Formats: sequence, structure tokens, C-alpha cells
Amino acid sequence: MNLSFFDQFTSPCLLGVPLILLAMLFPALLLPTPNNRWITNRLSTLQLWFLHLITKQLMMPLNKAGHKWALILTSLMILLLTINLLGLLPYTFTPTTQLSMNMALAFPLWLATLLTGLRNQPSMSLGHLLPEGTPTPLIPALIMIETVSLLIRPLALGIRLTANLTAGHLLIQLISTATTVLLPIMPTVSILTTLILLLLTTLEVAVAMIQAYVFVLLLSLYLQENI
Repeated sequence: MNLSFFDQFTSPCLLGVPLILLAMLFPALLLPTPNNRWITNRLSTLQLWFLHLITKQLMMPLNKAGHKWALILTSLMILLLTINLLGLLPYTFTPTTQLSMNMALAFPLWLATLLTGLRNQPSMSLGHLLPEGTPTPLIPALIMIETVSLLIRPLALGIRLTANLTAGHLLIQLISTATTVLLPIMPTVSILTTLILLLLTTLEVAVAMIQAYVFVLLLSLYLQENI
């Protein structure tokens, strides 16, 4: 049976049950479990150092009031990072290529930051909709524009993550298919294509890490505007 390039983004099923939930929960199995060698375990020490580094980077734009969100933002960062990187392995499924999942992560967190601002400082939160010194005839148009730009933030978060990962996976599949097809016909060109594929895979590892960081960093910046 011939498969299209987009079949890799279809959630796998077992006995009619989608396995996307299992793909999302699997990264949690990679985290360390407490034992007698919790402090002296090198892997645990490396993971704790990495968690500290991520938390420090995410909390830098926030004031002390925003540090209450450290656990949520760091957990989201680790989840996205592990899912994106594991999705680059052969015969795996990447849940973050699904727009529905990314929107399910982006919309509630964006709404939480917005409601936090409306509860704590409603005047300043609503003041973002109208820049200071705006001429009177432009006030209705600017309010509409700023409102639309505010409402499309979660959509931009979800689409950015989905589009970047989907494009990377498609490029890898296209180049790997070309490498396989060219191998018996033009071996030299196939070897060069393999080198391009290795470089692209390295680039995709970087993209997977950067997109996870950008997703959470933008949420932290939205939070900073409302606290």
C-alpha cells in the first residue's frame, strides 16, 4: 500500500484506540525516580542542573509575582522538549505536529495569563488596547486592531510550533526518500544527499529545542505583561 508523506502525522491506533496519549506520557518515564543514590547519581545531577538552567532562563523576564508560575512553565518546557526530540527518532510519532494538541496547550495558558492581569490590574491590562497619545479619530480602529492582535496570540503559538515541526519532518522524509531512490541509479549523488540529510537532522534537533523554548518564553512574556 502506498503511503503519502502526510501519513506520518496520523496518530497511530491499537485496536481502534489512538496512542497519542501514550506518546505524550512516555517522556515522563525518562525522568529519574527517587532512590538511595538520588544525590550521587550522575544522570540525576545532570538532569537537575538542566532543570535549574531552564528555570533560570524562563524566570529572568518575570518579577517575583511571576515566579509562582515556575513549576508550570518549566514542566511545559520539559514536556515539549522531550516530545519534540523523541519525535525525531525513526518509527515514532510526534504529538506536537498536531495543531489540536498545541492549541490545547496554548489557549488555556494564554487565557490564564489574561485573566490574571484582568484580576490583579484591570486598568493596565485594558490600557494595552489603546496606546498613549492616540489621536481621537483613530481610537476605535486601534482598539479593534489591538483586540484582534491579542486574541490571535494563542493561535500564533499553536501554528508556529505545528508548522515548524511539520515542515522539518516533511523535509527529512523527502530527502531520505530521494536518497533511497538515487542509491541504485546515482550512488555519488545519493551519498551527497545523505550528507545533506545528516545536516538537516542536526538542524531539526536544534529547531525542536528552539521551538519548545520559544513557545514557553512567549507565554512567560505574556504573563509579564499582566502581572
